[in-house]
Amino acid sequence: MGRSLAGAQASEALTRLRQSMENIQHYQHDKAPIPLGLSRADALLGGGLAPGALHEISPAAPVHLGAAFGFALALAALARKENLGREILFIQTDMARFEGGAAYGLGLDLFGLPARRLLVLRARRPIDALFAMEEALKCRGLASVIAELPDDSADLTATRRLSLAARDHDGIGLLLRQRSTSLPSAAMSRWEVAAASGVRDTYGGIGMTAFQLSLVKNRRGPCGRFGVAWCHHELAFVPEDPVAVAAPSADRPVDAAIA
Repeated sequence: MGRSLAGAQASEALTRLRQSMENIQHYQHDKAPIPLGLSRADALLGGGLAPGALHEISPAAPVHLGAAFGFALALAALARKENLGREILFIQTDMARFEGGAAYGLGLDLFGLPARRLLVLRARRPIDALFAMEEALKCRGLASVIAELPDDSADLTATRRLSLAARDHDGIGLLLRQRSTSLPSAAMSRWEVAAASGVRDTYGGIGMTAFQLSLVKNRRGPCGRFGVAWCHHELAFVPEDPVAVAAPSADRPVDAAIA
C-alpha cells in the first residue's frame, strides 16, 4: 500500500514538473528574441538570444576567462540596448573576484557598457550569489543579471530555480562559470568562449575584440561555432571568418590536381 502511494505521488510530481517546464518554454517562445546580428547564430537560436531565460557562459580553457567575461558583458550590453537602458547587475563571489579580478570602470565604458549603469554585488559564498541572482531575476528594472561563480555550485536544481525566476521578465540571466562543465543544466543555452585574433584598425592599432564562440547547448535548435568581433561603437557583433583561406594560384587553374 505504501509503495503504491509513493509511486502515485512520484507520478503526480513528475506530471507537475512536465507541465511547469512546458509553461516555461511556451512563455519564453512568446517573447521576442534579442538578435545577435549574426545570421547563422540567430537562425540556430530561433531569431536570437531568448529573453526571460538563463544562459550559461564559460571559458574554453582557463586562459580564456577574460574572453568569457567580455562576451557576457557584450550580451548584457545588447540586452540593455533592447530594454531601453535599464541597469545591469553583476554578482561576483569573493573567490571569483580573487581568481578572475574585478570589473574596471574605464574599461567598461570603452567596451560600450557605461559603468554608471552597472550595479556590483559581492557575495561571500556561491550559494549567496545564487540566491541574489534568483531574487534579482524577478526584478523588472534590470536588463540582465550576471553571476560569476568559481565552481560547480550551480547544479541542475539551482539552474531550474534561476530559469523559473527569469521567466517573469524580459531580461536575461547570464551564469558565468569560471571553468567549463558537463553537469546537466536547465539553461536555455550554453556557450564556451575563447579569445581570437582581431583585425587591426585602419591605422594598424588594436581593433575590435574578437571571440571564438562554441554554442554547445541550445534548447531551440542545433549547436555551432562562430568567429565574431564586438563593435563597441555600434553595440553589435560583427561576423568574422575564423579560418584563413588561401588565395587562388595565379599560375594554374584553381581545380588543377596537386602533384
